[in-house]
Amino acid sequence: MNTFALARRLQGTEEYYFSKKLREIEHLNQTGVQVINLGIGSPDLPPHPDVITTLAKEAARPDVHGYQSYRGAKALREAIAAFYRQWYQVELNPESEILPLMGSKEGIVHISMTYLDEGDEVLVPDPGYPTYRAASQLADAVCRNYTLREDQGWLPDFESLSRQDLSKVKLMWLNYPHMPTGALPTQEFFERCVAFARRYGILLCHDNPYSFILNDQPMSLLSVDGAKEVALELNSLSKSANMAGWRVGMLCGKADRINDVLRFKSNMDSGMFLPLQLAAAQALSLPASWYAGLNETYKRRREKVWALLDQLGCAWNPRQAGLFVWARIPAGWSDGFVFSDAVLHQTRVFITPGGIFGQQGLPYVRLSFCQPEPVLDEALQRIRHMHIPIPENTRI
Repeated sequence: MNTFALARRLQGTEEYYFSKKLREIEHLNQTGVQVINLGIGSPDLPPHPDVITTLAKEAARPDVHGYQSYRGAKALREAIAAFYRQWYQVELNPESEILPLMGSKEGIVHISMTYLDEGDEVLVPDPGYPTYRAASQLADAVCRNYTLREDQGWLPDFESLSRQDLSKVKLMWLNYPHMPTGALPTQEFFERCVAFARRYGILLCHDNPYSFILNDQPMSLLSVDGAKEVALELNSLSKSANMAGWRVGMLCGKADRINDVLRFKSNMDSGMFLPLQLAAAQALSLPASWYAGLNETYKRRREKVWALLDQLGCAWNPRQAGLFVWARIPAGWSDGFVFSDAVLHQTRVFITPGGIFGQQGLPYVRLSFCQPEPVLDEALQRIRHMHIPIPENTRI
């Protein structure tokens, strides 16, 4: 039998953690009590009814089933521009500064393959979304961790970075509101990011899918003067519009850079289904009441997750945005992997170990709000049967 060597680009890239863990959870489901999954941030609520109606109506037309523009439908690009103007006070040219994507995760890979060569260095947050590292490695680049610490508000230490040799750094990944920690940005912080990138000739890539979840002040890095000269921003409808499975995202930035990424992307796909794009345009026009209602649901769920964390003896900061709570595990546990597995196998409740997001995440876990309140109540009841010491003053 012939054997084929794995491509070198994959030898340092493992299967995504959740891909493997979901197989384990499926096995557990077949052997007894169903696992309650509090690990993955996949919204369980539906999109707005108008979005679904638009998809169904447009899909019934006979003339929408062919290949679409590689740049995306004009209606969607104009809706993205209007959305950025309304919510972020950012002006974008829909003809040249916007590229619709099949989810922002796709965009992370597209950007990496567009700009990175073998030996280029990339600043990757630790803790941070694992796909930043994986995409960089697939492009044969070298990952340089920049440490985020709880006592520094989970923000980059630009003074420390400035003392390092950054001559080979081509790209820096940012993500605020931050996942997994929920840390929020300020305008001053974004201004420092842009100044840092200008000083060292680094392309900032800001991943911004969580700005509407439990956050009263949505922000865009592109709102900073001069940001388009040094930055690209990814955004998504997965979280804010409950459209994770629809795979609709966007890349925004200077026209030259949008064209750069399009050179790669146009060789990877043949455009997005037009009714899907028109439904996404409808989602981008939803009123403020949509986000307010969504956040009221997440606030109620958050209270239940906090109660669950109290029961587990974890410590956390209540000032977090996004679909998760980031919490420090109790003393006496070696890391979040061991703690998560203990919870899973004793209670059939899965929580994400923070170590999948980097070394700085080892003493933490992450819990999702993407389950109905009765399911969260059931998870709490199961966890009450665990024998874990509960330290005092768990909230930071």
